This record gives sequence, C-alpha cells and structure tokens, in this order.
Amino acid sequence: MRASPDIRGGQTAADAALAAFDVTGYAATRNRVLPASGRGASRLSPYIRHGLLPLLEVWNAAAGGPAPDVSKFRDELFWQEYARHLYARVGMHLHRNLRFDVAWSGEFAPAAWPREMACVDWALSSLETDGWLVNQSRMWLASQYTVRSGAGWVAGQEYFHRHLLDGSRAANLLGWQWTVGAGSSKPYGFARWQVEKRAPQLCAACPLNRNCPIQNFPPDRDLHPVLNPTPLLVRDDDLATTQGPTTVVERSTPKSVLLTVESLGDADPALLAHPQLPAVFIFDEPALEKLQLSSKRLVFFVETLQDLAARREVIVHLGDPRRIAPELSAAITWAPVPSFEKYAGTAVELHPWPWLAQPHAGSVQSFSAWRKNLTRPK
Repeated sequence: MRASPDIRGGQTAADAALAAFDVTGYAATRNRVLPASGRGASRLSPYIRHGLLPLLEVWNAAAGGPAPDVSKFRDELFWQEYARHLYARVGMHLHRNLRFDVAWSGEFAPAAWPREMACVDWALSSLETDGWLVNQSRMWLASQYTVRSGAGWVAGQEYFHRHLLDGSRAANLLGWQWTVGAGSSKPYGFARWQVEKRAPQLCAACPLNRNCPIQNFPPDRDLHPVLNPTPLLVRDDDLATTQGPTTVVERSTPKSVLLTVESLGDADPALLAHPQLPAVFIFDEPALEKLQLSSKRLVFFVETLQDLAARREVIVHLGDPRRIAPELSAAITWAPVPSFEKYAGTAVELHPWPWLAQPHAGSVQSFSAWRKNLTRPK
C-alpha cells in the first residue's frame, strides 16, 4: 500500500490545510502548473470531496481576502456544488453524453496518452504518484485523450477516478463532459502554448520539442445535439428526492453512526448529533473489486479513520454494505449520490446533507443556467 507523498488523510490534516490556505493571488495563479511553489490552487479538494471540509466552511474561510480572489475561489466552490446538484438530479445519466454527441468508449486506451510528450508524461506521473493534479493539467490529459486521440471519454475518466484522491463521480464525470464538449458544444483544445504558459520547463526538456504534436489547436469539430436528452436537465419535478431530507428522519434509537466516503469529517451531521456512539465505516468489498481504486485512495481512507479513532471509537468492516448495514441500527447522513440507496433503507436515523446552496427545480443544462435560480449561501 502506498500513500500520496504530499496529501494525507484525516480531519487533522484537512484542518491544517485550510488554516494554511491564503486566497490572496488565487485568481491569477490557480491555473499555474509549474513550478509547484508558484501554484495558487488550494489543494483542498480531497478534503472537500470526502466531507472533511464542508463547502460552507471553506466558503466562509475565504472571507476577508482580496475581492477578485475570493470571488474566483468561490466560483470554484460553486462548480463543485453544481456538480453535486447535477449528479443528485440526473444520477446515472451523467455517465452518458448530456447535451452534445461525442464518441465514447468503455475500453481504456493507454496509447491515447503518449508518454514521449513531456507534458503528458509529467501529468500522468503526478496523477499516478500523488493522486492530485491542478485543474489545468487535468484538462490537458482529458483533451489529449479525447479531442486529440479520439479515444472517447468514459474510460479516461474512469482512470482519473481510480487515482484521484478527490475523485468523485459528480465532479469527474462533469469535468470530462465539458472538456470534450458533451456538455457545452465547445471542446477544450489542448495546444502547446498552454503548456508553455503554465509549465514552460516541460516544453524545454521535451524530446518532441522540435516536432510537437500539439503545436497548433486541433481542428474545430461540429457536435450534434443528443437526441432525446433527459428532461431532468431542464426541470426537476421531484425536488424532494434530489435534495434529500430537510429535517432529521427518526425511525428508532441509533446504536452507531455509519459514515460513507461522501462524509468522513468530524462535521458529519449524524456524527455531531451522537458524540457518544461509535463511528462505523464499511469498506465496500464489491465496489472495491469493481473500481480497482489505487492504494493512494485506500490509504487516504485508512488515515482518515485512524485520525478519527484518536477522538472516538471507530469500527471498520470489510464486506457488502447491503448485508452489514442492516445490523448496525445506525444514524447516517444522506448523500447526493445514486450509491447511497444501499444505505438509505437501513438507517434508523437519517440526517440532511449540508448543502452549500439548496437545489432548485430549474434548469441545470449549464453552470450559468443553474446559477440563475440559485439561492446564494449566507
């Protein structure tokens, strides 16, 4: 088992990362790739993804910084919330093209990421070793895999999901869809000038420096609208299901608190409500066998549980949650993901999800359409 060399799991590590983050300069440097010392990216995403840092806490922590930087940083938090709203509403539809038709394949194509390109090799090595990339280099890899190589997007995003410490279906699927144009009709065109602007040393050392395969932008492509897209993109007629419970649902007295990968932090609502009860986590054996997550991701979970165990009793299971969860008499926090259904019916107490902004019933066809009907957090 190998951990990420730079990002450790646990509430203690999450709190330290948030305390050390300074939003000053974020707008100008968030897309800088190299040198690492000049990056403005927060590196908070693994902790946000797993509920160690709720979005509202991070939103509030940015207050007081320079206005342009706070605004840009909060825009990125809104993007995370948009991804969660979209996934909560459309569910497994997010695994398919949403608005524009882009070829996709379920077969992974390693050749779509030619390692002789220094920019690709560096980004892939960072993904596989660290389990984290700045957004700009994620877009490089996604565009190279799809727009340049024509390998589709589903298998590529699956590789990301396997390695990224912040890998979430919501953000990962949405990011790949937008990069290839399936969500916007405008693919992200990966070209050399982007590498020279964000990480010039990669081009300088590249063996293909004088014969660069991405010297110019890829040719424009005509994307066609998806026939019969899900109407859920336009309107939600079952908002109650999308947003989950808005108050605590009490069925009987809980004997434990069941944590999921969506919510592993001390601020988990069910955990906060029952400080005297043991916390339980189930390593979902059928899911792990299917997903083949990297050891970095598994170590991140173990480190998080070890950190929590320093403050309260923690019980860990390995097996099928559908068999284990019904025996726990657990309180649990609802999560906006399709896989939560394996827990929903077994909980004796169900707590609301801590949204940054409550979901609405209007259009989610695009980030801008979603924001028009959004109630901003206070």
